Amino acid sequence: MNAMTALPPARLTLGPLLFHWPAAERRDFYFRIADEADIECVYLGEVVCAKRIPFFAPHLPAVLERLRNAGKETIISTLALITSEHELAEITELAAGGLTVEANDVTAIEALAGRPFVSGPLINLFNEGTLDYLVHQGAFRVALPVELSAAAIATLAARNPTGETEVQVFGRQSLAISMRCYHARAYGLHKDACQFICERDPDGLPADQIDGRGLLSVNGTQTLSHGYLVLLSELPALRQAGVSHLRLSPQRGADGGMDMVRIAALFRAVASESLEPAAAEAELRTLIGSTPLINGYLHGRAGMAWVPAGGNT
Repeated sequence: MNAMTALPPARLTLGPLLFHWPAAERRDFYFRIADEADIECVYLGEVVCAKRIPFFAPHLPAVLERLRNAGKETIISTLALITSEHELAEITELAAGGLTVEANDVTAIEALAGRPFVSGPLINLFNEGTLDYLVHQGAFRVALPVELSAAAIATLAARNPTGETEVQVFGRQSLAISMRCYHARAYGLHKDACQFICERDPDGLPADQIDGRGLLSVNGTQTLSHGYLVLLSELPALRQAGVSHLRLSPQRGADGGMDMVRIAALFRAVASESLEPAAAEAELRTLIGSTPLINGYLHGRAGMAWVPAGGNT
């Protein structure tokens, strides 16, 4: 196991929480991440729905302090769909206050006015021209979209002059954001009077096929994959391709007991070559229960496909 030996250590990141967890539970989750998780960078902020922001806002200063005292880099992720001048102004205020921002909507880049930022995975970065534009605008790190193949990731990582290229390696994949709230509609409610019903489904609301097989997961206005992306066997190739940051997306699991600290430890062990991917995958399957594993996009297949280690790409 020596493919990654000559490379600098991989940096593990925890992406922004996409789901609407109770504020106290969310706070305690981040406190545990600060105290126990072997992760270098934590993304905070609300990506899906602006109406959720006030719930966690009172806890944000304490969470930021706890994470920073633990030596973790903190970045505030922005909404994937910015719809008002007020939301734009909040991004400007964050940046002016010295907080590093992850832009998930190109509108946010203009609001940042040349300040350094992270280009988030919901920015449509699919070619070298877009990469050059983002870097020119101030992106010091680019988190690539989940739909990219391994070959496309390698091309963009090689072209990225900042040396900081991030790829999601665990968790449900964000596929779309809409102005409409499917979650509210599923419960017979309207978006403007949603009663924050998405809190009932802290790991997403399943959207199954006619035959009952899982297809997608709904989270407010967001559509996610049903399966969990898992790129353990692919870590050596990603690292050799120039991927510097490996993103874990927070999940709670169907029973609410998923241990993200342990999941981070498994990815760390594989990235540092102290554990074989097959052994890590076997334990991971016990942690996530019946939710299927997927990795199709990376292998040039349908996103919901699973290509086992050694499978053809």
